[in-house]
Amino acid sequence: MPHAVPSRRRAVAALLPLLLALPLAACSDDPEPGPTAAPTQGGTGPVLAEIAGGSALDIGFAVAPELLDEPEYREIVDTHASLVVAENVMKWETTERVQGQWDFAGADTLAQYAREHGKKLYGHTLVWHSQLPDWVAALDAPAMQAAMEEHIRTQVEHFKGQVFAWDVVNEAIDDDGTRRAGSPFQATLGDGYIEDAFRTAHEADPDAQLCYNDYDLEAIGPKSDAVYAMVSDLVARDVPIDCVGFQGHLTGGKLGDDLQENLQRFVDLGLTVRFTEVDVRIPTPPNDADLAQQAEDFGTVVSTCLAVEGCLGVTFWGVTDRYSWVPQWFPGYGAALLWDEDYATKPAFDAVVEAVGAGRPGRG
Repeated sequence: MPHAVPSRRRAVAALLPLLLALPLAACSDDPEPGPTAAPTQGGTGPVLAEIAGGSALDIGFAVAPELLDEPEYREIVDTHASLVVAENVMKWETTERVQGQWDFAGADTLAQYAREHGKKLYGHTLVWHSQLPDWVAALDAPAMQAAMEEHIRTQVEHFKGQVFAWDVVNEAIDDDGTRRAGSPFQATLGDGYIEDAFRTAHEADPDAQLCYNDYDLEAIGPKSDAVYAMVSDLVARDVPIDCVGFQGHLTGGKLGDDLQENLQRFVDLGLTVRFTEVDVRIPTPPNDADLAQQAEDFGTVVSTCLAVEGCLGVTFWGVTDRYSWVPQWFPGYGAALLWDEDYATKPAFDAVVEAVGAGRPGRG
């Protein structure tokens, strides 16, 4: 039996055809990539946000606010982003390191930047087992429930009218498809904390889109099946969830052929989907074949998102290889972004320009 779709999700779904019916932007006559010199090197190449606008596709970058003082970094975000997300400064360990003592300085800096430069602001993240202050894990169940709800309520209300969408719960499912036993929230509160988190966020800002976000969801398998079952249950019980974020931390050459099918099944629940943290790691130092494979994978992610009408955005997890998190966590791998350590564009940038320029299939 089809699940009832809550009114807010029905409204979002009803708007999609109107958004996607907008005329394609400047690339409609010539979808091929133009010059690829980075703007910081004096180039006048294609602008991702402008090309993507006609397809109602957000082009996002994870941003460290302090790096906006670096001219090359700032110019890329200024030029190419229609959406920004905090790389770290909205996480619990930053905003409430000590219980009841709030620090929104870095997040407010990014919010001000987004406001002044006409960028959408995406919130990341409210409830996550990692980058979590030690005091949270030490609480008993009643105290943790109260602390979680208070954290969500305070943070969402602080950014009400500024953040258009939140990653409410992040990475609640383990690699084998089970609930993440190592999460203090799962261990102390049980399965119900996820529903409670979404309901609390919705009460704090009824207009914000609320998302579940996770890694390794790209292929159909135990983990993505478990996430699908979980969000299906939330939808069936009218929990206010609007979207699912596919992080997209990829290894070059490992994308399967069921990515579009996987995205579509979540959209068929009445949700939207996004790629929220895309990077493609390759062996370092990369050779030409590695860079070509990386470019193909970036292009596939973007073109697949555009092929699914409910896929509304692609966010890259960083701006330049200079500051990527990947080498620290995956020794021998890196070079995972569109700009290299010297802010020169890579073949992956050309591939993204071409994929974005092609627009959504059947329209143009």
